Amino acid sequence: MLPASGPASRTRLTGIDAARGAALLGMIACHIMPLYEAGVPTFVGSAFSGRSAALFAVLAGLSLALYTGRGHPHTGDALRADRRGLAMRALVIAFIGFVIGGMESTIAIILVHYGVLFLVALPFAGMRLRPLALWASGWLLASPAVAYLVRPLLRQWLGEAQLGHNPVLLDLFTPAVFFSDIFFTGYYPVAQWLGYVLIGLAIGRLNLDSVRTQLTLLAAGASTAVAASALASYLMHQLGGLNALLATEQGNEIPLEALMQVSLSPVEQSGSWWWLAAAAPHSGTTLDLLHTSAVAAAVIGLCLFITHWNRTLLLPLSGAGAMTLTLYTAHVVLLSVAPVDESSLEPAVIYWLYAAGAMAIGSAVFLMKKRGPLEAFTSTLATAARDA
Repeated sequence: MLPASGPASRTRLTGIDAARGAALLGMIACHIMPLYEAGVPTFVGSAFSGRSAALFAVLAGLSLALYTGRGHPHTGDALRADRRGLAMRALVIAFIGFVIGGMESTIAIILVHYGVLFLVALPFAGMRLRPLALWASGWLLASPAVAYLVRPLLRQWLGEAQLGHNPVLLDLFTPAVFFSDIFFTGYYPVAQWLGYVLIGLAIGRLNLDSVRTQLTLLAAGASTAVAASALASYLMHQLGGLNALLATEQGNEIPLEALMQVSLSPVEQSGSWWWLAAAAPHSGTTLDLLHTSAVAAAVIGLCLFITHWNRTLLLPLSGAGAMTLTLYTAHVVLLSVAPVDESSLEPAVIYWLYAAGAMAIGSAVFLMKKRGPLEAFTSTLATAARDA
């Protein structure tokens, strides 16, 4: 939800916008289409749950890199100005999240977490590729274990360490529960998801205009994603991890195998270290973070490669991706006003209406060389903060 090119960039990378558009449509699919049918995961649940949101987060980090100088990060006053602009942008995005979080919705709205991710990533904004790669690797390895140890302590200390709803402004008056939910116990735990942003920052420091870089991202991302899933499958099925989890109190009470294909977010994940060996969507484990960020890298590489010689080749996706804040917010509001389960239309029909509308609106705004209304508003405030 940042521009695909920052103050130092002259040419907008429409491939990044296309990847962002793909993430948006994937998240909308998860919000509209059923993730299970008769207890069996659907194609949407198996293919898009976890991966679309992770792509969003990786692209957030990539956009931070583009905003702060791409392959040659800004320093000194320029970097401080970048951080002021990014902080303002983060606060505006979080405020929008607080506002729409008060609506009746079954959607786990990401905007508040997204804003917090920007804020906690600010210390990394001036780093070059090598230290970013080291930080990202360490974060993916360490943060799941830290979260596994911290979550029970928070539940013991707070009694109820989860909000149980999308964050709203009133939650700031219970800061302990609010920050516990945002960083560790909520749907998008910032403590682990910062790894996505760091990976995105590292990708953004690469020469993204190079075909070699684009194909490397595609090949390395695809192979790493397959390897992470294969390793998790081996740990779960050949080494007995799944049986160990089924023997836990939680694993015995839930349809664990189905949840592991779609989302482990509703599961407390305690009582066995085997939880950390899974690669289930929204489990926040090392293999989950590695798999989903690798998928994100592959999608980014593919979109950049397709648009390398023709910037408008993926116009429907890149148009929608250039105004994701507006379109994401609009779809949350519309689904709150007109829930899918109250409609006479099939979910698939509703989804394609949303998808077609998002791509048509995005393409029209792009061709008019305009910005989405929320993008323009956010950019104005961020520019004012940056230039202050």
